Amino acid sequence: MAFPTAVNDQITDSVTQSNVKVLGDAPAVALGNLYQATAQALANAAHNATTSQQQSGVTAQAATTMGVATLYSLDTASTGKATQAILSSKVKGL
Repeated sequence: MAFPTAVNDQITDSVTQSNVKVLGDAPAVALGNLYQATAQALANAAHNATTSQQQSGVTAQAATTMGVATLYSLDTASTGKATQAILSSKVKGL
């Protein structure tokens, strides 16, 4: 059976002060964690927005390229169609 022993007051004071420091630091640490998490979330949002804008630019450039290619091919297609009509009418006329 353990006998109660007297504990030096300096020891109990130091333990109490350590506990008070831990409890006193908790709100500051929690707020620091909150700021860090918020900063990370905002950085991710900014990065996602930048990536989205870049991808939209690539898509717009591809659509423009296809549109220009279509415009250039219309003249060739219409010329080919007209030439085919002319040649087929000459063949029928012979």
